[in-house]
Amino acid sequence: MTLEILTSELLNSVHHGFFTRRGGASSGIFEGLNCGLGSSDQQEAVTLNRARVAEAMNVPAAALVGVHQIHSPDVAVITGPTADRPRADAMVTKTPGVALGILTADCQPVLFADPKAGVIGAAHAGWRGALDGILAATLDAMEDLGADRRNTYAVIGPSISKRAYEVGPEFHADFLQKDPDNSRFFAPGHEGRYQFDLPGLGLHLLRQAGVGRAEWTGHCTYSDEELFYSYRRTTHAGEADYGRLISCITL
Repeated sequence: MTLEILTSELLNSVHHGFFTRRGGASSGIFEGLNCGLGSSDQQEAVTLNRARVAEAMNVPAAALVGVHQIHSPDVAVITGPTADRPRADAMVTKTPGVALGILTADCQPVLFADPKAGVIGAAHAGWRGALDGILAATLDAMEDLGADRRNTYAVIGPSISKRAYEVGPEFHADFLQKDPDNSRFFAPGHEGRYQFDLPGLGLHLLRQAGVGRAEWTGHCTYSDEELFYSYRRTTHAGEADYGRLISCITL
């Protein structure tokens, strides 16, 4: 099956893609393009899937780089192809021919580009990483490489949407304790619970940090099982593990 890759006009000056699960070699609960090295999928299948992604990004397999994601505000600077996966949740580079690859399965994959400066970035932003500042930290690291956040575009890829993200009152209370204005990201749910708008939070934080333009592709990972993996959907189904989507950008 052919790979199905989502793109954004905001980033059309650089090669990028939010890869769906279609077109991969994995089977069973991982069926499709599972790119998660940390999953319990057959490693041969994951390696083949990642090779297909690298080919689609027009880079060698060794030039598809990633990080060991830990829900942190830490950013790695990538200077060339490497097999190392530093503990971080974002990457930035000004090196052509390197593809930055972020893995997600409900959290936000965010791709950044300042086409004038020739600097790109990629971030993994769940609610914790977003609140702790990973998006602003990515813009800071890009500016350290010569970018200007006012000329930088950021696109949030497929993520869990508000209609699918139900949280408890404790989660809601913690957010409001941090900032009462965070109430804008919640809507009343069932039996005292709330629906949480993770992409809305991401867009707000990007704009608050001064990014030039930002958008969400509008795709919900939980709601479309044919296209996307979802940690929360897997949990609700009682499955043992889940696949990871990859989102990539390269100069």
